[in-house]
Amino acid sequence: MVTVDDVRQFARTLPRSSEHLIRDRVKFRVGRIVYVAFSRDESLMGFGFPKEERAALVAAEPAKFLLPRESDLRFHWVEARTAALDVEEMRELVLEAWRMCVPKKVRLEQELAARRR
Repeated sequence: MVTVDDVRQFARTLPRSSEHLIRDRVKFRVGRIVYVAFSRDESLMGFGFPKEERAALVAAEPAKFLLPRESDLRFHWVEARTAALDVEEMRELVLEAWRMCVPKKVRLEQELAARRR
């Protein structure tokens, strides 16, 4: 099971990432763009994800992933049940969501630094 602390530890390593508490919900942003957000009870983790791929993701693992509420379908967003995620999978999802909202230069610098490790 993934916790907010697991995401927090990983998100701190990502350039330009910041954590915010908005209406009792933990959210991670790059500038004004939210790329990860937790439900109030922290049982769901929403994250940036390409609209055109999310139906396939949800269909492949419906016990783990779900579509956002109807009012959020216009956004590049999907949700996951935190109890169904492991830490490695969370890192991959958070990293891809972060990559969707940072400038290309920052993304490329991070990828280069990750290869050096």
